[in-house]
Amino acid sequence: MTGTLNAALRRVPPWIVHAGAAGWALWWLWLAAAGALGPDPVARLEQDYGTAALWLLLATLAVTPLRRWTGVTLLRFRRAFGLWTFGFGVAHLVVWLFLDLSAPIAAIAELARPHITAGVLSLLLMVPLALTSTDAALRRLGAQSWRRLHRLVYPAAILAATHQLWIARGWETGALLWVGATGLLLGLRVGMRPGGGH
Repeated sequence: MTGTLNAALRRVPPWIVHAGAAGWALWWLWLAAAGALGPDPVARLEQDYGTAALWLLLATLAVTPLRRWTGVTLLRFRRAFGLWTFGFGVAHLVVWLFLDLSAPIAAIAELARPHITAGVLSLLLMVPLALTSTDAALRRLGAQSWRRLHRLVYPAAILAATHQLWIARGWETGALLWVGATGLLLGLRVGMRPGGGH
């Protein structure tokens, strides 16, 4: 069964993930422009982009444990998951900066708020991961240094989950599920033998 599923997955090109994610982002943007996202389309767009980033971050973290514990391999899609985690994170930030705030300069004062600080730091930690996501970067850095650098995904994920929890302003079930899922995946990855994937 696993072999059949992996064989089918090998026939799916990674660009499908890129196309789907781009279409997802543009569809939400069109809905917001058309006024189809409710009474506060900016807040909804900001929330949807942030939620997409979290889902894709969890998908990225799940690839290695999934392969280890079930034999199902999504390795060919992990780079796309990671890049679009960053892409939706940037879109979330851009909507917040230029549409939600009255002026981007107001972001300086907003950084004093813990959930804003956590979100911005999480996105900043993803910058070197996105910049070194290519095969050329892997060859230039070497496999060991590249894997060490990409462990930044761990603090980035913790900060992203913290950002989500603090936005909830309380022990909401949805926020706790995000934190629990992130903690579970990080625990599975850290508990795996070295060299089993970044």
